[in-house]
Amino acid sequence: MTLVEAIVLGVLQGLTEFLPVSSSGHLILAESFMKLNVETLKSFDVAVHFGTLLAIFIYFRRDFAHLIRGCANLINGSISLILHRKDRSAKKKEGLESTKMIGYLAVATVPAVLVGAFFSDFLEAQFRNATSVAVMLIIVGVLFFVAEYVAVRVKHSGFNLKNTVLIGIAQACALIPGVSRSGATISTGLASGIRREDAARFSFLLGSIAIAAATALSVYKVAKGEFALPATDVLLTGIAASFVSGYAAISFLMKFLKKHTLHVFGIYRVILGFAILFLF
Repeated sequence: MTLVEAIVLGVLQGLTEFLPVSSSGHLILAESFMKLNVETLKSFDVAVHFGTLLAIFIYFRRDFAHLIRGCANLINGSISLILHRKDRSAKKKEGLESTKMIGYLAVATVPAVLVGAFFSDFLEAQFRNATSVAVMLIIVGVLFFVAEYVAVRVKHSGFNLKNTVLIGIAQACALIPGVSRSGATISTGLASGIRREDAARFSFLLGSIAIAAATALSVYKVAKGEFALPATDVLLTGIAASFVSGYAAISFLMKFLKKHTLHVFGIYRVILGFAILFLF
């Protein structure tokens, strides 16, 4: 892999990982266009996953700090209550909210873990082709319009066990190339009564778990010798490109969704899907 290819793939991964257009789908198309083999992309996964994970951690650093601090306050408050019979209600409330959110993130992670553990090879074999990607781009693009239609007609309920389970199932479906993890989770959140910005934030926090797991898995496979890392300059270039483009994509989408719907991404997906069917 050349440095130019590393930049192109890094930027593509960073943008499409977070924009609701499907990173796996675009990488499969890039693979076909650039004549790269699957093994080359597998060895490059370490770089792009680490870069996008770093982008999430830095952009949402306050959210992660809040969750950690809240849990620490809850633990300290519980210990203080047991030992000294004191209850710092403000810190206890923050701790309960943080603990509840971590619980929701954990619940929403379970479906993807189960599907990934038992069906990832099957999904990869059946859907890793341009035609399947095109069909999924179109289907999910249409679902964006359905989700937006439902979103304006449901009452905002915030997070609860039911809608976090639904978001988790949506993330599991995103293991199919062409679906889009962020698109599936955000649109499901909207249709479940979660406010637009909150749905996007939860999607990215949830995505950090999935990306961290993917990064760890890639490192594990490298350690086992299943494939070798690319050259150092290619690796660092891929990390930098995916980090910069990923951070830009997160920043853009968080601001965009405050005032806009998913319609533009739905239109893009449908047009791209039909274009792929025509070309391939």
